[in-house]
Amino acid sequence: MKLFPQLAIATSLVLSLAILSTKSVSAAIVNYAFSVDSSTAKGNGLFSFDDSTFSNDNIPVAPLQALTFQFDNDPNIYTAKDDIEYPDYPVTFPTVSLADNASIGLLYNFLDKVNPSKSYEIAGTLFSVSSETPDSGTVSYREVPEPSTLDSTLLVGGIGLFLNRKLRSIKKIKA
Repeated sequence: MKLFPQLAIATSLVLSLAILSTKSVSAAIVNYAFSVDSSTAKGNGLFSFDDSTFSNDNIPVAPLQALTFQFDNDPNIYTAKDDIEYPDYPVTFPTVSLADNASIGLLYNFLDKVNPSKSYEIAGTLFSVSSETPDSGTVSYREVPEPSTLDSTLLVGGIGLFLNRKLRSIKKIKA
């Protein structure tokens, strides 16, 4: 008999979390991690954008809300403000034609902070350095889940484990 009230509380908690998750999804903020790999430079970065802000152009683009990038073994951190054409760029664009089945590409062109005569460009899955041949490297992307989604998953899993233990203990008592 005591199990029913606990089950009702757990069910209402799960439903309220589902509603909260739905509200956070409607915000449409998407986070991506990306990696650059070329013979001369490797690095990693993160960017986020609101996927409801894509333009109505033939190739829709959306402005970035945040971007950070750092080459391996380099203390300099590059941000969206480092783009040569900031504030119009950097942008992201949807695509299904990129390698690795990436659904998003990044357009980002920035100068080396140590040697400003050297520039870098990320165009979808292509990475190039001004002093090298075009397409001198590759860029790969992966979507990063929102922290609230991970928290909700862990909470629901914890509730499930708790209820499973309760059921086992009740069965042992009855047996």
